[in-house]
Amino acid sequence: MEYEVIRSNRKTTALQIKDGKLIVRAPFRASDAQIQRFVENNRRWIETHLEKAAARAKAAENVPKLTPDEIAALAKKAAETIPQRVAFYAAKVGVTYGRITIRKQRSRWGSCSAKGNLNFNCLLMLAPPEVLDGVIVHELCHRKEMNHSARFYAEVRRVLPDYDARNKWLKENGETLMARLGEK
Repeated sequence: MEYEVIRSNRKTTALQIKDGKLIVRAPFRASDAQIQRFVENNRRWIETHLEKAAARAKAAENVPKLTPDEIAALAKKAAETIPQRVAFYAAKVGVTYGRITIRKQRSRWGSCSAKGNLNFNCLLMLAPPEVLDGVIVHELCHRKEMNHSARFYAEVRRVLPDYDARNKWLKENGETLMARLGEK
């Protein structure tokens, strides 16, 4: 089984399926043999998730592509909708924020800079409102924790106890939404 190893200053080994490929995230101290054993011990999970990723990619090939006018309309709708939702949830999270920018992105739903500027993908207008709110809260919580630690997710779930279900929808359907942009 082929995989890419990304070593970092982490404590545990983890698996990720990205763009149909297996990535193993491992601590610097993990030996090649330990990583190989980890992969073998998780073979069933890997095969299941690679199959799911391939099925999602195949389904994404057949989705109707958005026209430039449709993308512009989504961006306009996002520019009207997202700032209101950000203001609402910023008060619940207890944070301030800087500029809000709407973009047409192929790989991200949102981001938060160290200065507190927020970026959101216009394609979020194609997702259910609760999924949009999940992305907004996720980015706002980065104003408290600029990482994806347990404390970060505890803050996200404090505001949105059902965050995991919202995020699951995006993981399962996000690739199809991104495919609506057409060729890279």
